[in-house]
Amino acid sequence: MRIALLSTAALVVVSAAVAQSPAPTTEPSYSAAGIVNSASNAPDALAPNAIATVYGTNLSYSTGSAFSIMPTAGALPEELHAVHVYVGGLPAPLYYVSPTQINFLIRADFRAGDVDFFTTHDGLAGPHVKLTLHDAGPALYPWGPGMIASTHADGSIITKDHPAHAGETVVVYGTGLGKTDPQVESGSISMVAAQIQLLKELEVLVAGTALDSKSVQYAGVTPGLPGLYQVNLVLPKQVKVDPEIRIAIGSQVSPAGMKLPLR
Repeated sequence: MRIALLSTAALVVVSAAVAQSPAPTTEPSYSAAGIVNSASNAPDALAPNAIATVYGTNLSYSTGSAFSIMPTAGALPEELHAVHVYVGGLPAPLYYVSPTQINFLIRADFRAGDVDFFTTHDGLAGPHVKLTLHDAGPALYPWGPGMIASTHADGSIITKDHPAHAGETVVVYGTGLGKTDPQVESGSISMVAAQIQLLKELEVLVAGTALDSKSVQYAGVTPGLPGLYQVNLVLPKQVKVDPEIRIAIGSQVSPAGMKLPLR
């Protein structure tokens, strides 16, 4: 499956080279409003085991990604280019760092509620801010403007030139779907599937209509990529072109306007 390519683009960690920047002489700067779900950029969609992003300044000396070391490390690093992120007093696994953006993983064993957040680079600490975690904060990753990151059942990427079809089984990718059963180890690169705990509260809306639960074949983590979730679903046999797809868990719903290329 070409999920490594798909997730790399979705997490905005594609870079031609490591870009060196002058060493910061001031502390990292950011606010609670700039700490968001990495798929939706929404600050109110943070949940256990979600991939999150902090935007700010002086966050890092340089740009770097964990993808180069993941295959041999067995887990995401908790330090990357002298950068640390602390959530609830514990170091967070890191996907990507740059002077203006960090992608990190909220630990899977956290509960919903308020937690303290701050970052450091080379011993310089940023401000402590309060984050509110929810049981779930579902969001779907984009693959181009307004288009969902998704694959056919064979793992090939769904695009306008290679669209889905009515009645087909497809896989959509996101983050923020909450705790799993079995519970995953935070940041560990596991190849074991694990369904979400809130499966009974899950609704998949295709063109505004909820699918029958039997049409959802799997909703859980994507093996090999911490914090990434997938929903395997069977599309209706009657569905309009390029339908909007949204994921709802309880009162939390993924943003509108995300469409699946379909003909």
